[in-house]
Amino acid sequence: MKLKIDITPDMVAMMAAEIKAGERAVSTATREAGNNLKSAWRAQITGAGLGQRLARTIRSEQFPKGKPSLNAAALVWSKAPVIVGAHDTGPLIRSKSGFWLTIPTPAAGKSSRGGKITPAEWERRSGLRLRFVYRRAGPSLLVAEGRLNAHGRAVASRSKTGRGVTTVPIFLLVPQVRLPKRLDLARDAGQAQDALPGLIVAKWADGKIP
Repeated sequence: MKLKIDITPDMVAMMAAEIKAGERAVSTATREAGNNLKSAWRAQITGAGLGQRLARTIRSEQFPKGKPSLNAAALVWSKAPVIVGAHDTGPLIRSKSGFWLTIPTPAAGKSSRGGKITPAEWERRSGLRLRFVYRRAGPSLLVAEGRLNAHGRAVASRSKTGRGVTTVPIFLLVPQVRLPKRLDLARDAGQAQDALPGLIVAKWADGKIP
């Protein structure tokens, strides 16, 4: 008995069409999975109260660019990886100098540059001197002798008699602090990865020639 396999031009054309359908399916599904992951991470960030600005640092890109491929890949990343990564891992933060971390109280106000004010800037702006108060239980303090204005900020007293002057905590001092974990990026990445095979199959079936 002899078997003869004859590969006709139609068969070759069908195989080529199937490969092209696969390339389109993989590329389309990969791009969709990347966009879905980008949207999920952005939603996590805004849902955690970290703001639209940080959410918009999440970007996605597909490779290779400009042509379908069976080896298509999507990259999802943040343009602010240090900030996003910190909220994702909840790291332990210590002072660079090995001493205290200073945490401003509401009485300290904001920095003129925006963000957290430092003890040196606070003394320069207020004209008051900070005094260290050690506490065995709870964080130690940097305090000042002054008064609270209508906005709850510590300022120098104008009273010549000392009326209204009180000891105001300006900074809390702690040796270290753990940033709360507010994101779970790996969860969404895992879900996107698990959904990718189904997306490829669905896109491939849609692209088949009847």
